[in-house]
Order: sequence, then C-alpha cells, then structure tokens
Amino acid sequence: MSKQNNKITSPLGVQRTVLVKELRSKGISDTNVLRAIETVHREAFLPAAMVSRAYEDTALPIDNKQTISQPYTVASMTQALRLEPQMKVLEIGTGSGYQAAILAEMGMHVFTIERHPILSQKAREVLAREGYNVNCRIGDGTIGYSAQAPYDAIIVTAGAPDVPETLAKQLKIGGRLAVPVGDKSSQQLYVVTRTADEKWDVLDLGPYKFVPLIGIEGWEDGR
Repeated sequence: MSKQNNKITSPLGVQRTVLVKELRSKGISDTNVLRAIETVHREAFLPAAMVSRAYEDTALPIDNKQTISQPYTVASMTQALRLEPQMKVLEIGTGSGYQAAILAEMGMHVFTIERHPILSQKAREVLAREGYNVNCRIGDGTIGYSAQAPYDAIIVTAGAPDVPETLAKQLKIGGRLAVPVGDKSSQQLYVVTRTADEKWDVLDLGPYKFVPLIGIEGWEDGR
C-alpha cells in the first residue's frame, strides 16, 4: 500500500482509478457515473476466485451460470438513462448487485428484481455490507414492480426478445428504459423514452451481449 495526498491507496483502489480512465477513453463522460465506478468496490460482488480480476473491463462469472456485467456496459447503460440524484430506478436482474450499487452510489432510489433466490439473497447481503440501501425483490422482472411505479428509469440487465410492454408502461412520462433486445446470442441496446401515455421513442445504441431475460415477457426458461 502507498500513501498519496495523505490517503492510503490500496492496489484495488489504484485499479479502480485505472479502470475509470479506460472508461473515459471509451466515451463515458458522465462524471456521476465515473465517480460511482471509482467508488463502488466491484470485488465485493465477485466470487473469491474472481477478485483479482475485479477491474478488468470484462464480464465475469458469478453463481447460477450468470455474470457480472462488463464495467463499460454498466457505465454506458447507466449513462444512457441520464440520471439525476433522487430519481426512482427499477433494475431488472439483480445478479451480483453491482449495478444496483452503482445506482445507489449515484443517489438513486433503487428497486431491483431477481428471479434466482440465491442470487437475490447474496446481493442483498453484500449491498447491506457495503452500505447501500436497495430494495431487493424476488420474482419475474419482465413484469416489473407495479407497486412502486411509475419510475424515472428502468434498466434491464438481460437480453429480451422484444421490449417488455409492461416495463415500458411503468415509466413516468419522460422516463427512460434501457433494454438489450435481440436473440439469445446477441442484442441491440435500446433506450426507450416514454413521451406520452401510449407513445415511446426508441434509440438504438448498438450491439451488446447479455444472458437471456427469462419470464412472461421474456424468454421461456430452458429454451
């Protein structure tokens, strides 16, 4: 460990700073997103065997054959939502809890849904240990969480065959939904903005690859 500007900097802390510089060079410009990436301990959300790779800009395996998303993907999806502190955000696919932590670090009111109970429980424990107040729920994320709707933003961290209509309708007017849409091997990242009660604008941000979104308005389990 070394001291810089009277602060003790750990090797992982240095790696976080290097990652932020890499993300900035790739076009991430939202200072709140970059600050959150540099603050949140990604290693806390990884299996012990993966900790040494925490700040590689790549997706990594977690439990239940799921992944923790590539930091660039997390940053670009979050940036696309154009978030401001105190917004209400719904995340579909809690996974490791890392994306939820980024949102909470940015000052959002975060609700997150995971269909795998073991992942939800582990994420809940890690988020609490890291000091993030996130509402974690178990269920079918494709139908959202109507009890807390409408949302300023919804982020879907799995690939859907189409934009889930129920999620789009849980946005506020002016709210944005980030969702990868395509087949099970690759998707296009869509940002859907609700412009009126029954009107939405769709922006295509290019190709991404996610695990399948399973549920009533997603893929069938096991297909």
